[in-house]
Amino acid sequence: MQNLVFVRFFPKEGAFASVKAMLENMVVNSRTEPGCQIYDLYEATTPEGTGGVLCLVERYADDEALLAHRATDYYKDYRATIMDFLAQPIEVNILVPIDAL
Repeated sequence: MQNLVFVRFFPKEGAFASVKAMLENMVVNSRTEPGCQIYDLYEATTPEGTGGVLCLVERYADDEALLAHRATDYYKDYRATIMDFLAQPIEVNILVPIDAL
């Protein structure tokens, strides 16, 4: 079983729609990559409603596929622009399965 990449984005006040649009573009492009197995976008919620935090869940066939993803022009473009719209750095977690199906 491959590791999952779990990424959280914290948009600045008023920038949620812009960040969401950038990430939706990444979803469309990334899902076409041969080594991409999962590339899903979520919005984190609280019991009170939406939380304004966007999350990506990604899985690749192998480390080479992840490196190929990071070498694409659309990945480089998004990384070069998204930080201007975020209140804090992107939080990236590599999840190693312990007891997962």
